[in-house]
Amino acid sequence: MNATLVYAGTYTGQKSKGIYVYRLQTENLEVSQNITLVPLGLAVETTSPSYLEIDLKRRLVFAVNETAKGGVSSFSIDEANGKLNPINKVSSGGDGPCHLVLDKEGKYLFVSNYGNGSVAVVPVAADGKLGEPADIIQHSGSSVARNQRGPHAHCAAVDSANRFVFVCDLGLDKVMSYRFDASKGKLTPNDPAFVALKPGSGPRHIAFRPDGKFAYVINEMASTVNTYSYDANAGVLKEIQSVTTLPGYYDGPNSGAELSVHPSGKWVYVSNRGNNTVVLFNVDSAAGTLTYVEEQGTGGKTPRQFGIEPSAKHLTICNQDTDTLLVCRIDAGNGRLKPSGVFAECPTPTCAQFLPPK
Repeated sequence: MNATLVYAGTYTGQKSKGIYVYRLQTENLEVSQNITLVPLGLAVETTSPSYLEIDLKRRLVFAVNETAKGGVSSFSIDEANGKLNPINKVSSGGDGPCHLVLDKEGKYLFVSNYGNGSVAVVPVAADGKLGEPADIIQHSGSSVARNQRGPHAHCAAVDSANRFVFVCDLGLDKVMSYRFDASKGKLTPNDPAFVALKPGSGPRHIAFRPDGKFAYVINEMASTVNTYSYDANAGVLKEIQSVTTLPGYYDGPNSGAELSVHPSGKWVYVSNRGNNTVVLFNVDSAAGTLTYVEEQGTGGKTPRQFGIEPSAKHLTICNQDTDTLLVCRIDAGNGRLKPSGVFAECPTPTCAQFLPPK
């Protein structure tokens, strides 16, 4: 299929059966109303694939299975129709896995288990077959809020050199730092072993700027974004800024969700569940700090995640509680979002990832 596809992960139940696939249709990139997501149906049936990772080179899709007894699944892609073919499924090494990411060589997946606060390193063979975890790190401790009585690993990110792995633990108010042995798939605590956040922050997702000089963390509970400078030699993050994700007029309930850095490194996007917006920040090229630009309504409720197309031309928002996906054009000049206004139906969408044609 000579088209860009969008795969949507979901929570399964009465509405959803697994991963759904859409064709991105762009008749005229300058006219946002002509951008649509054309539903192609259920790509594969699998249990609560709440977060997806796509290997663009090998044309593989990986998914967590966010259940009490967590799993990780691997799929190959049928290029003719976008359907997914199961390869295999293994244990996530913990409970309630909610995020996974490939290392830079595509040989391991780092899986964050929210339920029990562990991180697993899952081997990936050349053909996409998964092995049992090569390593499992169990976090321990607590913080100040009711939902921080134990660890909750929420997201891992690998630095550009594939030497260090950083894990946001919402329950501990810490970003854990690990040295990564890519030859064995092993993690060992770095020195220092973590960077502490303000109590009650609830760090959720972390992403590096493409040049590797800065990292950004969105805090679910505090609705803030922290900016860190990064010492790549030592694998050390140093906080240099914290900004709110919310406008001054809004004082209702909110939780921060997704954070992504534009491939150019010029902009950072974050989503607010409650305020139901995606916010654009400008990135200072030298200092790495963020400046609020504008918010964009998502046209639905609970924008849990959004995915940016590898070409950085489009962004798709998952409105989890209104069962819709919204695709936006990204202005190449200023990073602003131009929503299509056309919603695609999707049952409880939690993650959207793009697959460009070969």
